[in-house]
Amino acid sequence: MGRLACPLLKAFSTFSFMAALFSKPKYSTVTVKKKDIPKGLWEKCPISGEIVYKKDLEENWNVVPISGHHFSLDCHRRVTLLIDEGSWKELDLGLRAADPLDFTGEASYRDKLAQHRKRTGLTDAVITGTGNMNGLPVSLAVMDFRFLGASMGAVVGEKITRAIERATELKIPVIIVSASGGARMYEGIHSLMQMAKTSAALARHAQAGLPYFSVLTDPTMAGVMASFASLGDVIFAEPGARIGFAGPRVIEETTQQELPEGFQTAEFLLEHGLIDHIVSRKHMKDTLTAFLKFFGNSQYKQMSNGTTGSN
Repeated sequence: MGRLACPLLKAFSTFSFMAALFSKPKYSTVTVKKKDIPKGLWEKCPISGEIVYKKDLEENWNVVPISGHHFSLDCHRRVTLLIDEGSWKELDLGLRAADPLDFTGEASYRDKLAQHRKRTGLTDAVITGTGNMNGLPVSLAVMDFRFLGASMGAVVGEKITRAIERATELKIPVIIVSASGGARMYEGIHSLMQMAKTSAALARHAQAGLPYFSVLTDPTMAGVMASFASLGDVIFAEPGARIGFAGPRVIEETTQQELPEGFQTAEFLLEHGLIDHIVSRKHMKDTLTAFLKFFGNSQYKQMSNGTTGSN
C-alpha cells in the first residue's frame, strides 16, 4: 500500500500544480476615488484638438495659441480689446424689447428674454456707444451671440441705427462688430424692418462722406449679413468666421449641388471678393486705426501725425 501511495501523491501534486498554473486568476476589486476636477477649466480646439487651459485662453482674447482658432468673445471684452481704457461711454441702455406678436411656443418670448437677460447681464444682443480707438473717436456697436444668437429684433436694429446716426451727427466713423444668426423670428415683420432701417441710416452716413467699417465674426448670417454687415466701406473678418445668408445644408438641398470646400468661411469669401481683409483679433485694433486715418476726415488726418498707442 505504501508503494502505491507514493506515485499517487506525486500525480496528485503534479495535477494540483498544473491546475494552479492554468486556472483563471482571481482579482480583488480595488476602488479608487476619482479626484474631483471642476468643470469648465479646459477648452478643446475644434481645429487642432489641443486642450487649452481656459484661463490662458481668456488671457489670449479667446484665441487658441497654436492653431489660431478664434472662439467667440463677449461684447464687453470686445470693447476692452478695441477701445482705449477710460474712453468708452455706453449709450441707449434703456431700450427693452417688447413682444408685439405675443409669441408663445415651448417657452414664451417674454420668458426667453428674461432668461437671457439674467444669464448674460445684457438687455439685448448689442451694446453701443462712443469711445477712442488709439486716440481717434468712433461710434461703436458690438453684437453678442450669447443673447438669443444675437438675432436682430427691433431693439438691436434701433440701437445700431442710433449708433450710425450718432456717428453722422458727430462727423466720426462708425464701426459695427457683427455676430448673428439673423432676424429674430419672435418679432416677425418688425425684425425684418430693421434691415431696411439700418441700411438707410448707413446710406445717409455715406452721403455725409463718413466711413463705415464692418467687422464680421463667427457666425454672421442671414438678415444681418444681408443688410448692414455687408455694406461697409471696408469689410474685415476674423479668421475662420462663418459668413453667409442661408446655411450650407439648405443651399445644397435647394440647388442640388455639392458646395465647395470651405464654403461660407472668411477665407473663401476673401478669395471671391466679398470681404476685404482677414485680421487676427489681437491685430484688429491697430488695423482699424490705420484705416481710420486713411479714410478719416480732416480731424483724423491732423491727428495721424501724432503718436498713437495700443492697449
